[in-house]
Amino acid sequence: MSPITKSLIEELEHAPESVQREVLAFLRHLRARGAGNDGSEDVHALLPLAESAWAVDWDTPEEDEAWRNL
Repeated sequence: MSPITKSLIEELEHAPESVQREVLAFLRHLRARGAGNDGSEDVHALLPLAESAWAVDWDTPEEDEAWRNL
């Protein structure tokens, strides 16, 4: 095992799970990008989750009024 791999594992062992998940997602993104895949399929799979999260702030009468004339 390379020194950088050992360092990464050590850091991840002490990181909170949320950080571990973010690092894993980033590493997968980098690997997909390197393989000629831009990861857009992953983005499309996440859109329903994003929409439901955004709806809390965006699905309001105030937002409807603000965007009515655009």
